[in-house]
Amino acid sequence: MHIILGDITCMDTDAIVNAASSDLKCYPGICEAIFNAGDTDRIEQACRNIGHCPIGHAVVTTAYGLPSKYIIHVAGPGYFSGTKVELLLLQRCYKSALHKAVILNCKSVAVPLMFSGAYHVPRTTALSIAYSTISEFERENPYVEIFLVLYTKGIYELSKRI
Repeated sequence: MHIILGDITCMDTDAIVNAASSDLKCYPGICEAIFNAGDTDRIEQACRNIGHCPIGHAVVTTAYGLPSKYIIHVAGPGYFSGTKVELLLLQRCYKSALHKAVILNCKSVAVPLMFSGAYHVPRTTALSIAYSTISEFERENPYVEIFLVLYTKGIYELSKRI
């Protein structure tokens, strides 16, 4: 796993992962950045055609206008009290996205720190789950190059301390 400070919308990987809502609409955060960096109308239409994504699952669209081939949209859980179910659902988000990348024969995938903004997962918790889930996946799928893309220097520095 490569941990980098950067903009996921600029990643030249086979796929990028979008932290989405279950209705697949464009909301502020990583989702909005991805939609705005690509062909917004075509991404929105592709998402409307799919319609819905259950929490913890992933769906795929073409990455219209972005350097990657695909956008893997993952619907995430809210974080209300840090229950085991919420944490397991967050872990499932990473697993679903990465397994979808394997199904698409991706050799590289860029993943954001999912749901640590508007969905309120504490960043240390989100980083811990991202690290452990991605590391486990890499042991089983060493041929997929994974980039954990962190979008602010503060989060990147926190990741180095953890």
